[in-house]
Amino acid sequence: MPVDIRNLIQPPRSTASLPSLERPREQELYSQPRTSRTKYSKPQRPQTKDTTKMSPLSVDELRTLAWTDVTNPLEESQVSAAFQTNPFVYVPGTFNTPDIGLIPGNPQVRPGYVFRTGFLSRLTPEGKEFLSSKLGIKKIFDLRSQEEHTRDPDPEDIPGVEVKWTTPKEQEAHADLSLFIEGEGEKGYAKMYMDVLDEYRDNIRMVLEHIQDNSNEPFVFHCTAGRDRTGVLSGLLLTLAGADIDTVILDFMLSRIGTEPAREQLMEFAKKGAVADSIDTPGFRNLTNLRPKSWMAFVEAAEKEYGGFEGYVTKSLGFSEDELAAIKRNLTLAN
Repeated sequence: MPVDIRNLIQPPRSTASLPSLERPREQELYSQPRTSRTKYSKPQRPQTKDTTKMSPLSVDELRTLAWTDVTNPLEESQVSAAFQTNPFVYVPGTFNTPDIGLIPGNPQVRPGYVFRTGFLSRLTPEGKEFLSSKLGIKKIFDLRSQEEHTRDPDPEDIPGVEVKWTTPKEQEAHADLSLFIEGEGEKGYAKMYMDVLDEYRDNIRMVLEHIQDNSNEPFVFHCTAGRDRTGVLSGLLLTLAGADIDTVILDFMLSRIGTEPAREQLMEFAKKGAVADSIDTPGFRNLTNLRPKSWMAFVEAAEKEYGGFEGYVTKSLGFSEDELAAIKRNLTLAN
């Protein structure tokens, strides 16, 4: 059975009591809350609960952290600073939550409209309030399997927020480790992410319909870690909005930082799902490490199968050219 990760997320504590990443403790999450603000449309630099202030990281510093091998823990101070740097948003009770309109580079997506995150079943009351009142979220889209959704359902008690989920083809999250042995795992990632486009097509269609019809209603989508299935949809939306490939890849790679609070537990979760005895099992390191080559292998596969992401939206999901144009318009800064 997969590791039960429901207990990973706990309310934040002061900086003085943050656990050491060299000796991670189960059921503890370190992350610094952002300053409360009445309007998310004007982002401000977050502050910690105590008097300690840390400077946001530069893009180069973010890249250095994001490109770090997942088997090596990141320094606590670096991660705390990263979580105070755009595009990350602190939501109590979850992790790996960026505003994709604030990805460094050229995201094109409107800030404050599209968010992605890890699982939401452990949201605190403060987290629920932040989603609804501060971020103005109107819909939560769940990109998880039947088994994951049933085991850890999303909260249905957030005022003004509707949870959207439909049964995907995938019944339980899985990965074929044998496909990740060669090279840096490009073949495995291409197959796994193409499967996401196929098995979660109805879930992805719901998100695109929301964008088409509700341009003024911010939303968030998630899977378990907010990394793979969520990363596929995030990259698709950024590409539709006109983001350059460097921005899309940075968004993809930032999950290395965003998942650090639950790194060891998620590694165990991955071992179970991939039936790996250890991190040295052939293919496992490639499976758990995000790399630009992995994303590009997926992009090439989507180009071959659908003619690219736009072809996927029109040919596979059935949107018309006019509907695709509306989706792109509603995503962009020009809207």
